[in-house]
Amino acid sequence: MSTELETFLQKYPAYKQTQKIDDLRKTDYARLDSGEHVYFDYTGGGIYAESQIQKHYDLLKLNVFGNPHSSNPTSQAATHLVEGTRDYILKFFNADPDEYLAIFTSNASSALKLVGESYPFPNGRYLLTFDNHNSVNGIREFAHARGAEVTYIPVMLPEMRVDASQLDLELSRPSKSGHNLFAFPAQSNFSSVKHPLEWIEKAHAHGWDVLLDAAAYVPTSKLDLSKVKPDFVPISFYKIFGYPTGLGALIARKSALAKLHRPWFAGGTITVASVQGDKYYLAEGAPAFEDGTLDYLNIPALEIGLRHIESIGYEVIGERVKTLTGWLLENLTSMKHSTGEPLVRLFGPNSTEGRGGAVTVNFYDKNGKAFDHRFVESEANKVNISLRTGCFCNPGAGEVALGISRVELDVCFTSPDHKDKMTIDDFRLCIDGKSSGAVRISVGPFTNFNDVQALLTFSRGLLS
Repeated sequence: MSTELETFLQKYPAYKQTQKIDDLRKTDYARLDSGEHVYFDYTGGGIYAESQIQKHYDLLKLNVFGNPHSSNPTSQAATHLVEGTRDYILKFFNADPDEYLAIFTSNASSALKLVGESYPFPNGRYLLTFDNHNSVNGIREFAHARGAEVTYIPVMLPEMRVDASQLDLELSRPSKSGHNLFAFPAQSNFSSVKHPLEWIEKAHAHGWDVLLDAAAYVPTSKLDLSKVKPDFVPISFYKIFGYPTGLGALIARKSALAKLHRPWFAGGTITVASVQGDKYYLAEGAPAFEDGTLDYLNIPALEIGLRHIESIGYEVIGERVKTLTGWLLENLTSMKHSTGEPLVRLFGPNSTEGRGGAVTVNFYDKNGKAFDHRFVESEANKVNISLRTGCFCNPGAGEVALGISRVELDVCFTSPDHKDKMTIDDFRLCIDGKSSGAVRISVGPFTNFNDVQALLTFSRGLLS
């Protein structure tokens, strides 16, 4: 046993309780080691197990399934699996089927669009945090178009947590003449901050509907919808267990869903539609929001994936992520150049409390000048380390972290050259060469100690 591993186990003895994952990695994830892949993009996408693929393959190989929009035997077989998976999703999140519905979507973004295009915004308010994915930010365009007031709550350096006093103030001021929607991420996909789930009931007490973006949270943390009761929960399944891609869900409270009014109808969403009568009737429940034919051959793979995660357990996954993230934070933030300049500057919490496994930083040279995040990624590519760089579709958190001001942005966006079009290079010029992105190192369920050591060795190679 190496000295580093001994030191790590002394500091984080709970890591030994996650041996189950090391055993699984030798069988279900052996390709990570045989291909010498060092994977640190778990916030971007999960890694699938070989057993998931095999079970799905066997299911497809041994059966005949048809389009569920019928009642023939193959259609009934597909419908049985689709509805069984829908039920299992609610069970996985401990959601009462009398209270919640699971609506299949192509990903979390399409789940968010369903809410945005259908929410009754006129005369209402849309309140959201700076720290949100662009698919949550995008809902503001529906709100603006329907005359709702849109308000952002800032996050504050260095930990990038929300200004709680300003949030309390805004929650106490709902519109009296319209509907009110409050959106925030359970876990930031930029800083990995876990925002308080207590906000949900605080918002409800003031009459707000709550959209909880759980896409970055549920891969490593249990979301129990019997304990917290958000109205809309978008998720992408590939972020949890890797396969299949292209499937997500909107888990919605039935009472909140009743407020939504879809702006169109499609195949599968109606009971009756007439051309001559110029009339249509939407289906009841989830089908009213599922446009066209569902991905009925891949949906059964979701239950296989959920059962796989259950067999490991969120407690084991959480402990794994927490211990390795702690070791990574401690070692990475202590690295210094010969000049005494720190190698990295961290965007987010410096401890494992109230955070997930994504460690977001920028790297700096011995004179305190930032390395371009694209350079860091290209260097990592050479040693087969998969990192994520950029702003991670979270511009609000990125602007705060990178010190990009409202004034700079206003000047940039009002320039005649940028009326209709702007490239990333145009934007970099606009902000006068400031860094327009960061480096995100995401520890996940199947990261091991050797992966973290490889990342630390790579980082030491950037020291002067």
